Amino acid sequence: MRTSPILLFLLGGLLLSRPGFAAPPRDPWLWLESVNGRRALAWVERQDRQCARELATSREFEVLNARFIDILNSDVRIPEVAKIGNRYYNFWRDGTHVRGIWRRTTLDEYRKATPAWETVLDLDSLAKVEKENWVWQGASALPPDYERCLLSLSRGGADAAAVREFDLTTNSFVAGGFSLPESKSNAGWINKDLIYVGVAFDSTTMTTSGYPRVIKEWKRGTPLSSAELVYEGRPEDVDVEAYHDHTPGFERDFLQRGITFYTNQLFLRRGGKMIKIEKPDDADAGVHREWLLIRLRTDWTVGGKTFPAGALLAANFEHFLAGKRDLDILFKPGVRTSLASYSTTRNAILVNELDNVRSRVYVLRKLRGHWSRSPIPGLPEIGTIRSSGVDDPESDGYWLTISGFLTPTGLYLGTAGDGRPVELKHTPAFFDGDKKVVTQHEAVSKDGTKVPYFEVEPRGLIHDGNAATLLAGYGGFEIPMLPYYSGTLGSGWLEADGVFVLANIRGGGEFGPRWHQAAIKANRPRAYEDFIAVAEDLIRRKVTSPKRLGCIGGSNGGLLVGNMLTMRPDLFGAIVCESPLLDMKRYHKLLAGASWMGEYGDPDDPEQWRFIRTFSPYQNVRRNVKYPRTLFMSSTRDDRVHPGHARKMVAKMKEQGHDLLYYENVEGGHSGAANNKERAYMSALAYTFLWRQLGGDSPRAGVGAPPLERGKE
Repeated sequence: MRTSPILLFLLGGLLLSRPGFAAPPRDPWLWLESVNGRRALAWVERQDRQCARELATSREFEVLNARFIDILNSDVRIPEVAKIGNRYYNFWRDGTHVRGIWRRTTLDEYRKATPAWETVLDLDSLAKVEKENWVWQGASALPPDYERCLLSLSRGGADAAAVREFDLTTNSFVAGGFSLPESKSNAGWINKDLIYVGVAFDSTTMTTSGYPRVIKEWKRGTPLSSAELVYEGRPEDVDVEAYHDHTPGFERDFLQRGITFYTNQLFLRRGGKMIKIEKPDDADAGVHREWLLIRLRTDWTVGGKTFPAGALLAANFEHFLAGKRDLDILFKPGVRTSLASYSTTRNAILVNELDNVRSRVYVLRKLRGHWSRSPIPGLPEIGTIRSSGVDDPESDGYWLTISGFLTPTGLYLGTAGDGRPVELKHTPAFFDGDKKVVTQHEAVSKDGTKVPYFEVEPRGLIHDGNAATLLAGYGGFEIPMLPYYSGTLGSGWLEADGVFVLANIRGGGEFGPRWHQAAIKANRPRAYEDFIAVAEDLIRRKVTSPKRLGCIGGSNGGLLVGNMLTMRPDLFGAIVCESPLLDMKRYHKLLAGASWMGEYGDPDDPEQWRFIRTFSPYQNVRRNVKYPRTLFMSSTRDDRVHPGHARKMVAKMKEQGHDLLYYENVEGGHSGAANNKERAYMSALAYTFLWRQLGGDSPRAGVGAPPLERGKE
């Protein structure tokens, strides 16, 4: 399934952009954008040493780091599986398998407390033999035999990956098989001897965002250069992708052209022709068996009816192609309800709704000409529920995961229409949640909008303004921030009586596309006003005070907290800014940045730079302002959000005389860490820093970083 273009981020002056004024001065820190430049890496090494000297040499750091490693490597974690044929596959990292192993088992074995696993591929052994730091990126198997797969591996965790054909009967790479060098290209099976390739090797095949612009049909045993050209997009597109639907009886070929981050066109490739699916460009569409499913971002009038933004629609695919516009509405949004996601089984559609940011899951089936809708019973009132089919086109089975701030994650297996699902696995508690309580509140933003937020605090906490409080948020790309279980967050921050707050600000997807669209481009500051309103509400309610209030965010969330630094330095005692966008004047020229102009705007347009500049921290940081102490973090191997954002911000602020810290992990890609050891280390750095700035007292156990974007996007 195509990854939805969600996840990410994020995020001179006006007079200088007008005719008659001098050009802006050259950025003196531009040399830090040279990712692997000798001078830049020497600068990074100095910053890392300073950060380690201050944070990583203490007893408190050692306790945190050891605790986090134990949690992340624990063998009682749930091994999440994907069904390939009649086996269930899992990718697993622990203290022995640092890079990880890909393994498989049967469903009967998986039901056991300690399943017997067969190792399919050992990445640590492969890395040793090939002298590469391979990081797992996933695999796509060919139905119906599931004997071959296209396996993706990246060096150091970057988005760019090498693709290699792998034989699941011999557990080995196929000699002379399909193979793509490391790039942001993609590949998908048509049949055993034919694949689609989205090519992204150079300026002739890449979009300006760095993703595939050319689709080819590649035949086994021939050079890629001679592969048949299927489609070529425009350089300014985000990407193009082709895929074959292998569903028995519904085999079809599709191509999707990503025009911008939020607009796309879907084509059916049939009989040598590209047949465009007539839908709004800003709507997402997919085909499941006989059904065309369309998810709207704006109102759509069709067939004499108007369907609202945020709705999920269904139509018979072949009838729709023939011109009929009989659409059924599977989900209709309300004032405080939205569609979080949907998934499919053979005969059902599972709809995951958010009701005031609380998960609800319903099963929809077409019976006797009408769609029936029934809730899955026994689900919690507050928590996050995610559903998905079991990757079997002939099955009505589905997976369900349930978790919450104080509820360890449970994995359930159910059958659509057969009542309550059965629990297969449950993560044990990594911290004592009985002494904590979760509540939901609302702050009022600058324009009067009510902004919800979750709060986790010690039971019976006296609100005297003295609690060390960590505020997290994201506010972008229509991604909702939902409750989650984190052993590191709980065992450190919560057990040590810290308060954790998750803000549901505009720009996210908590209340559907309108909630998101209320904070894009010129309206971007609304996201920051919402976050400020939550911070001020915490202070008004005397949960905390500015000197005890910190905030954390990564990627687009890094842009969010970067703006807290420059807009309201008086409101926070400490900030952790991870993998951030900060220089909004140049973000669209760095790596994947051009793909996000639908979110932030085009800085090269003087009228748009007028509003973008207001939320560009790099341009707005000043010498004679007292800022809260900040820890910036990034990765050299991040090929999505350029590490130059954080590097330049740190260099500029240090030159201005500000006291701050910077740590850049060599590996890890956009998630920041390539393995559990690196993740534990970076989390321990972050929360040692936060406790020193906010806590007054050292933490009793340690503090873990909330996984806002860890491995996401």
